[in-house]
Amino acid sequence: METAPKKHSWKVKLYSVVHSTNTKQGKVFNLFLFVLIIISVIYVLLESVDTIDKKYHPYMVTAEWIITILFSIEYILKVISIDKPKRYIFSFYGIIDLLSTLPLYLSYFFSGGSTFLALRALRLFRVFRILKLVKYMGEANTLSKALVASRLKISIFIYIVLIMCVIMGSIMYIVEEDANSGFSSIPKSIYWTIVTITTVGYGDIAPATNLGQAIASFIMILGYGIIAIPTGIVTSEMAKTRVDKNSVKSHVCNKCGATNHPVDAKYCHGCTSILPH
Repeated sequence: METAPKKHSWKVKLYSVVHSTNTKQGKVFNLFLFVLIIISVIYVLLESVDTIDKKYHPYMVTAEWIITILFSIEYILKVISIDKPKRYIFSFYGIIDLLSTLPLYLSYFFSGGSTFLALRALRLFRVFRILKLVKYMGEANTLSKALVASRLKISIFIYIVLIMCVIMGSIMYIVEEDANSGFSSIPKSIYWTIVTITTVGYGDIAPATNLGQAIASFIMILGYGIIAIPTGIVTSEMAKTRVDKNSVKSHVCNKCGATNHPVDAKYCHGCTSILPH
């Protein structure tokens, strides 16, 4: 977690722009960065198409340099705007920021530049950091808390489904063994069961016997119920999280009196001072 600067006023202002989305300047900066990331990822994708790269290569290189320089400036601003730069540099998003900026520079010093250039696709991960806008962050927190709270139930559910797939796959192997319908081994039969129970249905393997088709029909119907169970578990936990969140009052800044802060906010969106807890 980055530490907001406490002494230097220019650092406070810079921090409110490059690290915060609770200020007008911060929102504008992050929205601009969001657009820049999307453009950069599109360039990475288009660059892998030979016909496009050959035709527009000089323009794409120029554009990539511009984008890389802008990302480099943004990275430096984030480092110098906090009191403890190491926390940002060695954080997950700090490493992602660095890895997404270095490839173009490294490609001029090392062979196999295409390998380094592929790392630019990591910029897509930076989108999650920019989506700290209040209306998105609240929902992201609700979803993450619901997933954490339901992880044990979902793990047990997946374990039961795997056992079911092994059992049903073994049964299908026994039923279809002499029908030459593609169930040549138990692992392959388990693969068919997973494909069927998830309603994917590739069609590369299909039962030929009447009993096998009856079992397949049962598995197909069972698949619809199995898909719905994890959704219900997570939805239930999300409802509980929303209730808990609404039962807690948001923070009020003692310095400027600003309100409507998220429950888990640490800094004021008006003056960037530390909020009371």
